[in-house]
Amino acid sequence: MNVVLLSTYDLGHQPFGIASPAAWLNAAGHKVTSIDLTLSSLPSLVIREADLIAFWLPMHTATRLAVKVITQAKLLNPKAHICCYGLYAPMNSAYLRSLGVQSILGGEFEQGLLDLANGTQPETEISLTRQQFLPPDRTGLPTLSRYSKLRINGTEKRVGYTETSRGCKHLCRHCPVVPVYNGVFRVVQGDVVIEDIRRQVAAGAGHITFGDADFFNGPTHARRIIEDMHAEFPNITYDATIKIEHLRNHRELLPVLRDTGCLFVISAVESVEDEVLLKLDKGHTRQHFIEVVNEFRKFGLTLAPTFIPFTPWTTRAGYSDLLRTILELDLIENVSPIQLALRLLIPAGSRLLELGPVGDFDQSALVHRWKHTDPDMDTLAETVLHLVNAEQRGRAPRREVFRKIWETANQAPIYEDFDLMPRATIPYMDEPWYC
Repeated sequence: MNVVLLSTYDLGHQPFGIASPAAWLNAAGHKVTSIDLTLSSLPSLVIREADLIAFWLPMHTATRLAVKVITQAKLLNPKAHICCYGLYAPMNSAYLRSLGVQSILGGEFEQGLLDLANGTQPETEISLTRQQFLPPDRTGLPTLSRYSKLRINGTEKRVGYTETSRGCKHLCRHCPVVPVYNGVFRVVQGDVVIEDIRRQVAAGAGHITFGDADFFNGPTHARRIIEDMHAEFPNITYDATIKIEHLRNHRELLPVLRDTGCLFVISAVESVEDEVLLKLDKGHTRQHFIEVVNEFRKFGLTLAPTFIPFTPWTTRAGYSDLLRTILELDLIENVSPIQLALRLLIPAGSRLLELGPVGDFDQSALVHRWKHTDPDMDTLAETVLHLVNAEQRGRAPRREVFRKIWETANQAPIYEDFDLMPRATIPYMDEPWYC
């Protein structure tokens, strides 16, 4: 069968969600064309010749972008079977099917895509069946040099991307993983991960991003992989995403991260207000976050916290406290400015619905639209977002953007002794979005 796999957005990474099923389909003898629409236009001829067109939908932005392309694909080739797969596919199944999508695959999707290519309709939209993975096949995707770079000390590194697991064993109320995996996580076999890394290093990668929802869902599995990677590639650095809760519970692994080349750890802190953290069911407190910051400094590690600063429960005082906490913990350089402007997304099936009505669901926007009880907070959120977008287009330093956000939120100048000079050079990706 002639299969086209399409990615509309994947955080500036070469999409694992295209490369992994491509390996399965190619191994079974199907003709596969992998397309990343962030770096190329929709190839009309390829679409017209396809039997199966499958859209990779790992996140909100990717799904919004895919809607228009699905319509284009159907116009170009009305006979092709259209499939959407990935985290956001089953969450928005009804809407996608109304657009003419015929198959929806969530959870572990490789076998489902192979079944479709072999002419069999999968029995369920969400499969959590354990799979024996294959090393991803990145043939046909743009080279790593065209994707997001790691910036450090005025230099850049090509970045590879892989995953050691899928899903998550936690049930944070706001997380889009939960409606699909519901506390389940599945590992990618270690030898497959190492082979994927090996191939990407051969293609020029000097840094690897582990894109797991949480790298320490399986701490023994994660440790084995980073130790094996470091033994084979001692000069390769990496980053990973790990919960504050896991960083506290597995303190013994912090030196392992440091000694195996971890440049930074992303952690979804979300808020510094305990009341908000409880509503989100994050499993940590403000004090736990501060403890992890101090632990990271002790071991010479870099923490890159992310936040959802604007929620239905955020107050101006709470937002100001978040800024003050970042300042006092000397984390300004560690926090991408966009993290101070994000508004809570409530997707279909979110556990946040347990807390009561959160606004009507907007099918085309893929979210419940909520308004703050204090209109001033919605205005502040919009103002900060416009400010951050304008400053990032102008490539303003993080400390300068932070100063402007502070003065906007507090309607007063920042401390007189605030230093605009960077405290330290923090490694970061040049793709700031994450959802």
